Amino acid sequence: MPVPPAPPFRARRAARRRRQALRLLEQVGLPILVVALGLLAWEALVAHYRIAPSLLPAPSAIYERLRETWPTLLAQAVPTAAETAGSFVLATLAGVALAIVLTYSRLLNSALYPAVVFFQLIPKIALAPLFIVWMGIGSNARLTFAVFIAFFPIVVATMAGLRSTPPDMLRLCRGLTATSWQMFAYVRLPYALPQIFSGMKISVTFAMIGVIVAEFISAQQGLGYLIVFASSQADTALILAAILVLCGVGLAMYALVVAAERLVRRVYAAD
Repeated sequence: MPVPPAPPFRARRAARRRRQALRLLEQVGLPILVVALGLLAWEALVAHYRIAPSLLPAPSAIYERLRETWPTLLAQAVPTAAETAGSFVLATLAGVALAIVLTYSRLLNSALYPAVVFFQLIPKIALAPLFIVWMGIGSNARLTFAVFIAFFPIVVATMAGLRSTPPDMLRLCRGLTATSWQMFAYVRLPYALPQIFSGMKISVTFAMIGVIVAEFISAQQGLGYLIVFASSQADTALILAAILVLCGVGLAMYALVVAAERLVRRVYAAD
């Protein structure tokens, strides 16, 4: 039986583009469609049951409030985003450093890791007023509290990644007389990168939670402060508009972590 000829190059390329378009439609189009249908249902229910705007405003009212207060929302988003980014960077540096120390030192691991776990078992939101008492109402208290919340996922993920290096690779490095630094930089760290970035994706959301909770208590600016102010005025539309902007800031920071992960993996792949 004769073998059918392979499709021409142009036909294969067109088929590949169609598959990519369908995948993009599935990954982007379907979520947008679901959100659009949810907003339409929300709008219809509010109009049908005549729900008070102070209780649950319609999406159209939220959009109108967002448009009216956009300069204020944007100005209040700047300190929130800056403190979130700063606390996330500090939490990443502290978490990775602590994980390296605990991985390479069995004595320090036995001494410190139970204490780290113990502090994470404490309801951290309840500790926010203590940070304000200890450090005042400035940005230092908010940064410290956000770092306290965000660094633990980095520690756990980095330790898991550093310990996931195949033993055969380590034995090979020792056989080739590689130094501890070379084993860390060229073997352990590359194997740990997926877990480290997984911890960073969790940490960036925790950092924003820490900043917002601290802003609820002490700040005179920021989206958290604006939400508290709007709640005192029963301005539910402004509350939801601020939450929408907050979600946008969080998505942007999460996207930056994903972009950094892809860049680092590409650099290691090139090496």
